[in-house]
Amino acid sequence: MQYTGKTISSPHNDEVKQLARLVQNSRERRKQGLMVLEGIHLTQSCLEAGLLPQRVYVNAQALAHAEVAALLASLPATCALAILPEPIMAKASALATPPELLALCARPQPAAPAADAARVLLEDIQDPGNLGTILRCAAASGVREVLLSKGCVDVYSPKVLRAGMGAHFVLSIHEQVDLEDAMRAFAGRKLVTYLEGSSSLYSQDLSGAVALVFGNEGAGVSPALLALADARIRIPMPGHAESLNVAMAATVCLFERVRQLELAVAQ
Repeated sequence: MQYTGKTISSPHNDEVKQLARLVQNSRERRKQGLMVLEGIHLTQSCLEAGLLPQRVYVNAQALAHAEVAALLASLPATCALAILPEPIMAKASALATPPELLALCARPQPAAPAADAARVLLEDIQDPGNLGTILRCAAASGVREVLLSKGCVDVYSPKVLRAGMGAHFVLSIHEQVDLEDAMRAFAGRKLVTYLEGSSSLYSQDLSGAVALVFGNEGAGVSPALLALADARIRIPMPGHAESLNVAMAATVCLFERVRQLELAVAQ
């Protein structure tokens, strides 16, 4: 199949430079209202969710791949296409191995969540891998609403998108939220992970409307959010670890909620 997209042959091309800035710079992505999807899987997940890329840059070396050909054939006519030689794709992408394609897509603007919808609140999560993993676990556990403080790493950075493995496109993600206001407005129970003065996760009813709050990797949840919690919870650890990575802790809590919901259905 022949593609009508233009070929960009110079690494000094302004469009290539702008693409590299979008990959590397969160401020530029927010300014443009865009995210950069690296590879077939993320772009396909985006399309399956009904989101349409504005522009797709294809690695010339991947044009013959069957998956790439099928994806390109599914793109709407409004999506512009450009073909980059692999060395230029390597300069634009942050990956060690250049991806088959890069797609530019508008950052979603979700509607406000219902007051009693279960949710995850994340305060100042800094590690892209942690954030992406939490999003993936939220999606897998059926919790759709995720609220992020202003101090979180860019949720639509390429690293977070890769770690999320498509979770971004099935979640309602709210960026730069005032979490104190969000907790006050929430109609359900607010549970904050914290060691001191806390009760076991397994003593809590997570089956109803619940907000699970997780804090920064080093500092934990701030005193302001702790003061608004209905309960402080901890994950019992009979072994010799002082604490769990925040992504692991979120996973345990989210799937304890799944267990309780499954138990309620079985009864």
